[in-house]
Amino acid sequence: MHYYIITGASRGLGKALAEEVLRQPDTTVIGVSRHATIEHARYHHRPLDLSDILAVEANLYTVFAPHPDAASLTLINNAAVLGQIGYVGELPNEHFTFAFNVNLVAPAMLMNTFLSNYADMTCPRTILNISSGAAQRAVDGWAAYSASKAALDALSRAIQKEQDLRGTGVRVQTISPGVLDTGMQEQIRNTDNRQFSEVDKFVAFHTEDKLADPAEVARKILSSL
Repeated sequence: MHYYIITGASRGLGKALAEEVLRQPDTTVIGVSRHATIEHARYHHRPLDLSDILAVEANLYTVFAPHPDAASLTLINNAAVLGQIGYVGELPNEHFTFAFNVNLVAPAMLMNTFLSNYADMTCPRTILNISSGAAQRAVDGWAAYSASKAALDALSRAIQKEQDLRGTGVRVQTISPGVLDTGMQEQIRNTDNRQFSEVDKFVAFHTEDKLADPAEVARKILSSL
């Protein structure tokens, strides 16, 4: 059995990834999100709010149960939040805690536990972190999102180097999926341009039908693993 642990599996790209995996035989998906929106015999929901770090830490054992029959194990850190769009100095401090907990701290804990719990497994093990183009450039109004994604990229590189030095065979990848037709895009389009100077460009992505279909992107991502 090929096991996939996918965060943010209730909607958007995460749901598309879970559904695409389940189309393949001999697969099981452990979906980590606040709500369950998939009904399938091989889908197992683990309710968890990734912004609540104490709850994440207390419930990681339910996410990474033993799988002695595993032909492969894959963790996909997909869940992410843009948080409140606005300029630094004009935001509540809680915004930064929220964004960094979901986008960086929770994924770090998930990767740490994945590597620890499955250290003795000999089957292929893969970690895939969903990144963003915003990790590589300055985007006004998205400071916490951009910074947390850039930190996730750096963390991924460091973990891959460590696994290479240990000779574990674990692969750690990051992928920037592009501009997708998801709820996050709706939030962006409804932003005042004084809080985000590129809002008109993202409105145009929508009106000109340039947003990528999550299902199509999910197929491409999984084919690259």
